[in-house]
Amino acid sequence: MKIIASDYDGTLNHGGIDEKKRKTIKEWRERGNKFGIVSGRMPDDLLKIYKNDNLDLDFLLACNGAVILTTDGKIIKDDRVDGELLRPFLDFLFSLGADWAAIHCERTYIIDENDDDRLPDEFTRKTLPELKYFNQVSTILEDDEEALMVTNAIKEKFGDILNPLQNGNCIDIVSAKINKAKGLYDYLELVGGKYEDMITVGDNINDTHMIKEFRSYAMANGVQSIKDIADYVTEGITELIEREIDC
Repeated sequence: MKIIASDYDGTLNHGGIDEKKRKTIKEWRERGNKFGIVSGRMPDDLLKIYKNDNLDLDFLLACNGAVILTTDGKIIKDDRVDGELLRPFLDFLFSLGADWAAIHCERTYIIDENDDDRLPDEFTRKTLPELKYFNQVSTILEDDEEALMVTNAIKEKFGDILNPLQNGNCIDIVSAKINKAKGLYDYLELVGGKYEDMITVGDNINDTHMIKEFRSYAMANGVQSIKDIADYVTEGITELIEREIDC
C-alpha cells in the first residue's frame, strides 16, 4: 500500500479538478492505495471541497495537520493551543497591520476590524466570545513581503508556543509542535501505516516539512525552494499517480 498526501491549493486543484484526475485517483485507490488532502484550509472548507469536487478520498488533514478528520466530517485527532493565548496574540497580530483573521476551534470564527466590510456573522476582537482553545489562526496580508515580515515577528515573540506557516501573502498559525509532516505521522499512527508508504506533493512554503520528511514531489508551478528539496518535480497529480502506478 502507498499513501499520497496532497496539498490542495496550487497542487491537487492546479488546473482544476477534471474527470481524468478523478478517474486516476479512483484507479489509485482501487489498487489498494490511499489518497488524501493535507491543507492549511479549515475543516469546514475541506469538507466543502470534498463534496463539491466529487473526489474519492481516504482522509483530510486540515489546519496544516492540526486537525485530522474523516471524509464524513468526524474529527479523529486535533492539536490545540490554549485559548488564553488567543487575545494577546490577536492584539500582536493586528498591531503588525492585519485587519482580518480566521480562527478555528469547534467552528470557524471570522474577525474583521473593517466596519465597512464586516458581515453580520463576523466579529471584532472586542465581540469575539471567549474560546477555550484554537487549532489555527489564519490571516492575509497585502503581499508576500509583508507576510514574511509578520511571520518572522511572530516567530520572534511566540516561537516557543506557535508556528507561523507562510503561504504567499497568507499566514496560518498553529501550535509550535504542528506542521504538515507531524500531522502525517499522526495519521500513519492512526491507520497503522509505515513511513515508507507515504508520498507527499506540494507547491509552497507551508509544504516544506512534509516535502523534506517523506518521499516527495514538488509541483512544477511551485516555488523554487520546494522544488529544490523535493525528490521529483511533477506537472500534476495525474502525472504523479501514473508514475507511481508504473513503479
